[in-house]
Amino acid sequence: MSKFTHHIFVCGKCKPSKRLGKGKTHDPGKLRAALKKEIKRLGIKADVRANDSGCLDQCDDGQVIVIYPQAIWYGGVGVEDAERIIHETILAGNILEDLRIPDEQLRCGKSKKSDSTPPQQKQEG
Repeated sequence: MSKFTHHIFVCGKCKPSKRLGKGKTHDPGKLRAALKKEIKRLGIKADVRANDSGCLDQCDDGQVIVIYPQAIWYGGVGVEDAERIIHETILAGNILEDLRIPDEQLRCGKSKKSDSTPPQQKQEG
């Protein structure tokens, strides 16, 4: 079995936010289904997979997906964006700037504490 060229994780815990554009549908199950439908329709199931995920820790960004191994993070994603994501990002390799979560806004690898000072070392004595 070959490796997937793209693995799309759809956050199943996200809440609607201000970032979700007007007229967009917030529904993680329907979003995943729409992605899978387009993947199947295009005959790329062997290369691309769309899965539910748990919390991706980007709750302020509305409905979130992340595409690996490219590490593309999209927020404010509506069901209506599914076909465009498959065609523009998966097939054409383009980043959708209107959906992209900027790197500085990602919480990946960041401590929940705002203090970036390393913990104190125990002194031997």
